[in-house]
Formats: sequence, C-alpha cells, structure tokens
Amino acid sequence: MTTQRIALDEYLGQAFNRIPVAMIVVNREGDIIRMNDLAETTFGYQSEELIGQKVETLIPSRYRHRHPGYRGGFLSEPSARPMGAGRDLSGLRKDGSEFPVEIGINPVETGEGPMILSVILDLSERKQSEKRIQDALQQKDLLLKEVHHRVKNNLQVIHSLLDLQALKISDTDMVDLLRDSQNRIRSMSLIHQTLYQSQNFAQVDFQRFLGELLPRLTESYGARSRQVRIDIQARDVKLPINEAIPCGLIVNELVSNALKHGFPNDQVGSVVVEIHQDADQVVHLSISDDGQGIPPGMDLARSESLGLQLVNLLTRQLHGQLEVQRSHPTRFTLTFRMGDKP
Repeated sequence: MTTQRIALDEYLGQAFNRIPVAMIVVNREGDIIRMNDLAETTFGYQSEELIGQKVETLIPSRYRHRHPGYRGGFLSEPSARPMGAGRDLSGLRKDGSEFPVEIGINPVETGEGPMILSVILDLSERKQSEKRIQDALQQKDLLLKEVHHRVKNNLQVIHSLLDLQALKISDTDMVDLLRDSQNRIRSMSLIHQTLYQSQNFAQVDFQRFLGELLPRLTESYGARSRQVRIDIQARDVKLPINEAIPCGLIVNELVSNALKHGFPNDQVGSVVVEIHQDADQVVHLSISDDGQGIPPGMDLARSESLGLQLVNLLTRQLHGQLEVQRSHPTRFTLTFRMGDKP
C-alpha cells in the first residue's frame, strides 16, 4: 500500500496543493482519495472529513442518483473531457449552499488502480458578472425603448400641430405642402414606433414598417386610395436605423409622387414597393407604378420638386445609386451597401 501511495503522490506532484484550481481524485467506486487545498476552500471541508467519502457528498441531492451511472460511462470509455457538456452543473458546500461549477475529468492510471482526476472551477463570480451584464443590457434596452417611444410621441405632436395649422389655411397649395410635411414626419415616427414595438432596437423590420406606412400614406390622398392599389414585396429585410430612416423617407416621397402625379383623371393602377437584401449586404429598393410615366423632357437631376431633391440627397447620404425608368412601368431603383462609408 505504501508503494502505491507514493506512486499516486508522484503522479500528482508536489505542486498539487499549490495549483490555483480545485482538484479532487476519486477511485472507480467514487470514493474521494485526494483533494487539494483549494478544493477544501471551495467546498468548505477539511480533507480529513471527505477522504474515503463518496464524491456524491459534493453534489446536490437531486442529482446524486444519476452520478454513479455517469461515472460508469466515463470509466468504460476513459478520456479527458468536460463533465456534463451542455448542462448547468452545481456543487454542494458543507453549509448546504449550492454554487455553479465547471468540471473537467481526466482518467489516471496509478499504482493504486484507475482513478479519476476532477478539476473544478467555481463559476459563482462569472455568473454574477454575467448577471450584472445582463441587468445592464436590460436597463439599456428599457432606456432605448423609452427613447424611441418619446421620439415617436414628439413627432406625432408635431404631426398634430401641422394638422391643426392646415385646418386654418384656405390656400390648397399651402395645405398640400403641410400634408407632405406631415407624411414625412409620419414616416420618421413609424420607424421609431417599429423599433419601440420590437425586441431588436438595432434594426428595423422594414416589411413591418412598410405595412404601417403605406396604408396611412394612401389614405392621406383621399379618393386616390381607392383608385391605386399598393403592393408590398419585402421579406426578412432588417435595416439599421441610420439606413432605415433615409429609406423610409425615399419610399414616402416616391409613393407620394406616384399618387399625386402618376394617375390623373381617376386612372386606376398600382404602385409596387419592393425591397430585398443579397448575401453581400447590398440592399435593392424599388418603387414602381403603372401610371402615365415621367415626361421625357423632365430633368430629374435639376427638378425643383422638394420630394425629388430629398430623394437625391438621401441617396447620396446612403452612398447609393439611383436608377430611373421613366415609363412602362415608371421605376426608381435605389441600390446601396449597408454600412458603406465614403
């Protein structure tokens, strides 16, 4: 027995008690044979209290009945590996308190027979740090949600003020200008509303946004909403807010232009808004209509229309390219890469 003991002690080495992780050696029956100083500190026992005891003493009672089977499975195919991969493991201290652990198990052949060397890491501090980080992230999410909610509310107040102002104006051209401003404000407000109502404050679900924006936009043009059908073709497109707002304003301007100018004399037709994103993070946004088209002599780059000026300005802001097809159908196609910078 003395020779066998020396053999195990030689395997563990003189540094066994100085290693900065808790280590426990058990035999194939699950009896504790050795434990280092840090294992004593971690579990709150003196070595003399545990040597010869079953290792299940250090496991919460609800898990103990399974442990001998796990140990037998390990001994049938011994190899160094983490214990309970994919499961949350817990240790049990002498005072009855539980704590999260990570355990690595290694087979050891010694003069005293096959042993299992367990390396135990106390994850209490790590779990507490993760909880603090999670709590901070939740607070950040609540703050962002409140910010988007307040921005949306403030934009809606401005929208309502413009609405009240329009009621006091008899000049139809001025009323149209106020309505255009209201629609632009609504577009920005709906971006913040979409973020506020979602669980992802970094990206806007653009399909959801279009589904909120376009019905309200067509309603603002009265009878046109019954003449012109809006078709949305968007699926799984998520845009960061810095790109969603310009895209939302571009959609607002081009759909408004189509409703105002594309279908004269009660002409019936449709407007198609399509957006998709390819694997290279390139976004393609297209607004098309089957109306009367753009007059051949109209210089879109020098147009005095505020709407088209905004479209060109926002295209440059996105570092994108805008292509125009004047008729059959009339189509504006914006292409840009997400995150592009000059």
